[in-house]
Amino acid sequence: MVVCRMTLMVCKTKRSKREKKTKWWKLKKEECCEEFRQKLRQALGGQVVLPDDWETTAEVIRETGRKVLGVSSGRRKEDKETWWWNEEVQDSVQRKRLAKKKWDMDRTEENRQEYKELQCRVKRQVSKAKQKAYDELYTRLGTREGEKDLYRLARQRDRDGKDVQQVRVIKDRDGRVLTSEESVQRRWKEYFEELMNEENEREKRVEGVNSVEQKVDKIRKDEVRKALKRMKSGKAVGPDDILVEVWKCLGEAAVELLTSLFNRVLESERMPEEWRRSVLVPIFKNKGDVQSCSNYRGIKLMSHTMKLWERVVEARLRKVVEICEQQYGFMPRKSTTDAIFALRVLMEKYRDGQRELHCVFVDLEKAYDRVPREELWYCMRKSGVAEKYVRVVQDMYERSRTVVRCAVGQTEEFNVEVGLHQGSALSPFLFAIVMDQLSEEVRQESPWTMMFADDIVICSESREQVEENLERWRFALERRGMKVSRSKTEYMCVNERERSGTVRLQGEEVKKVQEFKYLESTVQSNGACGKEVKKRVQAGWNGWRKVWGVLCDRKISARIKGKVYRTVVRAAMLYGLETVSLRKRQESELEVAELKMLS
Repeated sequence: MVVCRMTLMVCKTKRSKREKKTKWWKLKKEECCEEFRQKLRQALGGQVVLPDDWETTAEVIRETGRKVLGVSSGRRKEDKETWWWNEEVQDSVQRKRLAKKKWDMDRTEENRQEYKELQCRVKRQVSKAKQKAYDELYTRLGTREGEKDLYRLARQRDRDGKDVQQVRVIKDRDGRVLTSEESVQRRWKEYFEELMNEENEREKRVEGVNSVEQKVDKIRKDEVRKALKRMKSGKAVGPDDILVEVWKCLGEAAVELLTSLFNRVLESERMPEEWRRSVLVPIFKNKGDVQSCSNYRGIKLMSHTMKLWERVVEARLRKVVEICEQQYGFMPRKSTTDAIFALRVLMEKYRDGQRELHCVFVDLEKAYDRVPREELWYCMRKSGVAEKYVRVVQDMYERSRTVVRCAVGQTEEFNVEVGLHQGSALSPFLFAIVMDQLSEEVRQESPWTMMFADDIVICSESREQVEENLERWRFALERRGMKVSRSKTEYMCVNERERSGTVRLQGEEVKKVQEFKYLESTVQSNGACGKEVKKRVQAGWNGWRKVWGVLCDRKISARIKGKVYRTVVRAAMLYGLETVSLRKRQESELEVAELKMLS
């Protein structure tokens, strides 16, 4: 027998660094909302006219929010479930602590008995408090107002079941693991600063374009009202710490305040400096090395008030600019389902006619982050956008700065000189304008050419023709600063009669595949849909795992569980299947999976 003595050091759990935040969520309560309105009106002198500078107004709103609603501590309570805590429990716990101290100082039987009685009383009160809090929670979850809390509870329980929720270490460009907070912050800044300020090679435009000099109308209240209605509540706040819920709480007074503010911005073509700052949050793509920065997608948290301004401008631009029919992304009355259906129908027709169809799925490298801003201004002018709006959009991108918020804190601020804002309300439409102009001379009518933002499909009846079209697309895009990815662009031949080679792009062979995931729907060259059904079943199980904490909770009603199941699990299982002709066997696979989930 071997005996040894070991000394182990228990490492203290590191808590994530969090900023102190105003408790804006209290605005859901009508009494808090009414008190906030009254205090803000008093702070503004009883008027509904904003001060001349936004900074003063924003500070008044923030200060009023802090006084009325309070500020969070900035510390996250980990491994302690105390949300059900009440004053009665707090008082009993305090008396128990005093009794324990008294017994420690004087070890008499009387003091011991007093401590034991208080200990039992605290346990009973804790049990009652938890039961009461859970009863109220489940009652609230069954109401329309509690729907968001339901999905938030599901996400929280999904996160609690994961071993790793945040990565505090990261690898440098040479693959070495960085452990100190300073080095991790420097690496995140280095990666995103390089990503957002690197421009691809391009030809400088020699030709000019006539600008549209015309008078634009003032911003109307109904435009602001529509933009405010389109903004969703419960979203992460930007660095200015003013949520859209603040404006919704103020109601019609907010519409007047914002209309006045936006008209000043439109007239001066200068938005507040505070709106130029943003916070970049790295989101893991759920594939690849979790310690590699390249496997993270950066999402910007911007000022909600600026997003309102962007939505007002976007609505006006959509009335002026007509985007080509080949663009399916972020267009009214179009969706991913339309693009998937058009491609499947085209492939099916060629299979029925025993003819070959050649498809190239073009991928652009970091499309949003690589858009040259000079090209954006040119494309806007060529699309007929008034010069006033061009200057307004230019101002949105001028002197933009951001910081990266990671698990170990925030990095230093850096400038962003290239690309479109990620997480912006206006960026998708601006990107559509750029793609519309750059592809004007090379695109064919739908479905021979289809675009969903930066996802491009080129189809043709011959391999030579699709290769020629691909080269024309490459030339049109790369001469203007967009780069076609050689590794991710793929080629597929439908109803191939003879084994032939693949297409080439600048002398390099494009990867030939028998299946391709187009807009998250798998298309196969032989027309089968078995793999797509299996992937839909897997997507359904992935969705089920995310909401298992709600679906397996016996205290939640069957009606609520059914709603969560339909909106999360079944929606994932059936995505895109309306474009597929399913066989009995494949329908059975879906039914069996659903029965297992519901059993």
